[in-house]
Amino acid sequence: MNKFKFLSVALLASVTVTQAQDLNQAKKEIDAEKYQNAKNTLKSIIKANPSEGEAFFLLGNVYLYQNVADSAKMTYQSGLSAKDYAHYNNIGLGQIDLNEGNVVAAKTKFAAAINEKRRKDFAEYIYVARAYMNADKPDYKAALTTLDFAKEKNGQEPQVLLAYGDAYYGDKNQNAAYSAYRNAFQADNSLIRAKMQLGVLLKGAKAYTEAVAAYQGVVDTNPTYGPVYRELAETYYYWGLNVPGRQEQYFKEALGYYEKYLQNTDYSLASRMRHADFLILTKDYKALEVEANKMKELDKVNPRILRYLGYSAYQNGNFDVAISSLQDFIGGGTNKVISLDHFYLGLSNIKKSIGADGVTVNATLFDKGIADVKKAVEMEESVTSDIGPVGVFLYEQKLYKQAAALLEIATTNPKSNGYLYDNYYLGNAIYFDNTKPGIVKDTVALKKADIAFGNVITASPDTQDVYLSRARTNSLLEDDKAMIMYYQQYIDIVTKKGEAELAKPSVKAKLIECYNTMAAGYANFDKPKAKEYFQKTLALDPANGYATQSLGILNK
Repeated sequence: MNKFKFLSVALLASVTVTQAQDLNQAKKEIDAEKYQNAKNTLKSIIKANPSEGEAFFLLGNVYLYQNVADSAKMTYQSGLSAKDYAHYNNIGLGQIDLNEGNVVAAKTKFAAAINEKRRKDFAEYIYVARAYMNADKPDYKAALTTLDFAKEKNGQEPQVLLAYGDAYYGDKNQNAAYSAYRNAFQADNSLIRAKMQLGVLLKGAKAYTEAVAAYQGVVDTNPTYGPVYRELAETYYYWGLNVPGRQEQYFKEALGYYEKYLQNTDYSLASRMRHADFLILTKDYKALEVEANKMKELDKVNPRILRYLGYSAYQNGNFDVAISSLQDFIGGGTNKVISLDHFYLGLSNIKKSIGADGVTVNATLFDKGIADVKKAVEMEESVTSDIGPVGVFLYEQKLYKQAAALLEIATTNPKSNGYLYDNYYLGNAIYFDNTKPGIVKDTVALKKADIAFGNVITASPDTQDVYLSRARTNSLLEDDKAMIMYYQQYIDIVTKKGEAELAKPSVKAKLIECYNTMAAGYANFDKPKAKEYFQKTLALDPANGYATQSLGILNK
């Protein structure tokens, strides 16, 4: 009997050691972003020993990383019944509370978990801090305060230092983050993420050459560590955005590194989705459509795949697929809808509203599209930067009223990259829409055009043709004095540029327009001035019939 008891104890110890090894393996897989592998490992641990509460907690975390909140919640709740470390699962449930905006409930659960810890333990503090950092709306100050308690227990523990680095980085304290990451790696040189994060700091400082060199150091240490290739991809993406003339080259580099990321993680649906997100950033919509269809084969019901299909279908001109995919995604009820979802749905309806002849417009579809674009801008103002090209497309199709409706939304954001051009095209779209034969003049819209041209002048006073456009608009508004003033400002700008500018045939034709229209305006209240400006026209074009005829009338 005693021998049997001894063997039982020995067997139990062996199982405990094995489970600890498996948990460490799962933690390494999570760190390496091999989430499918980690899920398989953790499910095996739970199946073999349902009393292992930390396994439930880590599995719930993986579900949260993959944005599967329902599965995460069920896993945490199951983990509360485990014999060992069940209290960790309250931390996971607390993060879900944070995601739902219930901070009070989250803090209650965090406190309950911490109250269950043993005297010398500090892991609970790290996990709570990470819950604050990983929440949909991170609270880095709360994370740092929580980590101070862990520091009291063991301030030199590498995982504490790594968590400090992440919290300082999120709190935009780059110097403190650098020290924490450096110290974490020095304390444990197997902590490859800490070494990688030193490169992330350089990327954030736009020191792209140095960042790539830092990542190469990680690759040299561990060439199969997947996350470093994701960081290389993102670094080359930002590098391409910030270096004129290198975007195509660096985006190609970025996409190559993202493929290496997939190769060194697990090609799971979650990894593919991160890849799909990156393809959106780099605007590789052909590849996105291929990736979306591969993901659909893996999981036909995952709603995010509808988003990727919608985006890629829009960009590839398949508006029916885009509309049906995005309507299904937005209408899913529980899906986290972002501004781009409404944006692409809106643009798809706008593009579909244009008839095959390029002239007729389905007003119902167009108005529906405008409503979604407005909703997108309400959710995230920065999407206005991508409205302009569609507005210009409509403008070039001579669909001026529709172009103006879209460009008016684009110009609501003065910080938009295309603010100047969007205002210019908005003003011209309204102007040309009001010069169509038989049109009833819309003075309210023309006043908007005048304001739009004024915005261009304020931002770029040397843009000479905008003064012509503003003068023409005020001519339609029958404001002779404003019309004369803006034509004169055009004349002043081109005259200042010298004889070479004045000799250009296009400029000469515009000067004739200025003089003739100004003269016609002056004729209403200053006939000598009117004669003077018709004479200016004849000095440039002695055979100008309008000026000759008008002078004849004025001289009677």
